[in-house]
Amino acid sequence: MPSRVSDLAPFDLLLSVAKLGSVGAAARAHGITQPAASSRIRHLERRLGIQLLERSPRGSRLTDRGALVADWARTAIDAAAALEAGVTSLARTAETRLPVAASLTVAEYLLPHWLARFHDSGSGTTVALTTGNSDEVAEAVLAGTARIGFVEGPGVPRGLTAHRVASDRLTVIAHPDHPWSRRGGAGITPADLARTPLVSREHGSGTRLFLERALRDHTEIPLAAPLLELSSTTAIKTAVAEGVAPAVLSSLAVEHEVSAGTVVAVPVPGLDLARTLRAVHRTGQQFTGAALDLVTIARRSAAPVSGPTTSGRPADRSR
Repeated sequence: MPSRVSDLAPFDLLLSVAKLGSVGAAARAHGITQPAASSRIRHLERRLGIQLLERSPRGSRLTDRGALVADWARTAIDAAAALEAGVTSLARTAETRLPVAASLTVAEYLLPHWLARFHDSGSGTTVALTTGNSDEVAEAVLAGTARIGFVEGPGVPRGLTAHRVASDRLTVIAHPDHPWSRRGGAGITPADLARTPLVSREHGSGTRLFLERALRDHTEIPLAAPLLELSSTTAIKTAVAEGVAPAVLSSLAVEHEVSAGTVVAVPVPGLDLARTLRAVHRTGQQFTGAALDLVTIARRSAAPVSGPTTSGRPADRSR
């Protein structure tokens, strides 16, 4: 590109002066001040070596040479607009499919609502969803097979950037006849939880990793190995309801069972089980287009979650 015409913005401003009849009107159309518009045109005149405007106390108008430059510039401006429209069209075509990966809690209890809102927005983009644990979601984003990852683990692998989208809280659940269930509001201690073999998610699960880190921060007791490892939230809830062992799951996942009385929420005073759910992308990239739309919907839709009450009724969210 020739250096004197490589920046088309001042020429676009000059076209607006020709169309609207004054520098002030052109400035308002471009969202800048009149002094800023005048300065840009003066800079363009110096760069071209041509006087483009005749200035007087009554205002400014294009010189004959300025009118010629404006006519020539119109072709370049129109070509730039056509290029922008073409690139935008290609970008929209590429976004007819948005690959998303999500951890189980997000995929089962939050994403359906987010996707309904996303569909209602009329984007015309189809979301292709895959689920897994937080480690698997991170691997999918790093590999480029997913543009967005929703994770619940406490850490983010190198190469990924995370953004908070929602809050969640883990809840200890037990069979109604389990000794923990008969303790009422007193609950159990972090040490009780640490030394007890649980029905647990598999390695790589964000829920499991968050719980292990929380316990290590509150007790020096070595953590007991899981009694049973399951990769399904439903399977874990069934095992607890059958009396196999207690478990720790998202409050989102156990609210119905606690309300129905098939399991009991057990408090753990002194142990902070609140966590952040995040959207991740590859570092150096940004959420754009349909991906940004979905993440924005997630942020606006997801209210902080409180755990179920120990009485077996859902927590009151009206406060």
